[in-house]
Amino acid sequence: MTIGAKIRSLRVQNGLTLEELAARSELTKGFLSQVERDLSSPSIATLIDILECLGTDLAHFFSEGQEEKIVFRQEDVFVQEEKNGSYTIEWIVPNAQKNEMEPIMITLKPGAESERYCPHSGEEFGYVLNGSVVLHLGNKKYRCKKGEAFSFKPETEHYLANASKQKEAKILWISNPPSF
Repeated sequence: MTIGAKIRSLRVQNGLTLEELAARSELTKGFLSQVERDLSSPSIATLIDILECLGTDLAHFFSEGQEEKIVFRQEDVFVQEEKNGSYTIEWIVPNAQKNEMEPIMITLKPGAESERYCPHSGEEFGYVLNGSVVLHLGNKKYRCKKGEAFSFKPETEHYLANASKQKEAKILWISNPPSF
């Protein structure tokens, strides 16, 4: 984006007309129009004045800001093996701890259990991709097989156990807020 287009965008975001920006910056409407169309270039001092009227400064105006990553690929995934290889956690959205939810993929070897998670606020959701698991929620147990989902408020200790002695189980598990 050019300087003129960025200035125009900021002006519109601030709900200002060219006349209003001209009055605030003590510049002419014609000059500002030429700047916005990249027909004229303001001096650094004039640019600073314009940006001040638009509620920003040179540093923020020229910072490109890193675009938020939307699509995550296999090479982005962080994999961690737990408990002597009895289960694997794949963080399928790296750095999700900064987000409001944290999705992981957990693979439980036959007969294995996930870590036991202490009670916390929020919500948990899981979808069984392969195999079957037993969701331990406090003193209650819920069996969940391939193609089934679970959803609960984690107000008691909770964990997953692979219900099979022969087949791996794979679960997409999402925690809000992040807790893995």
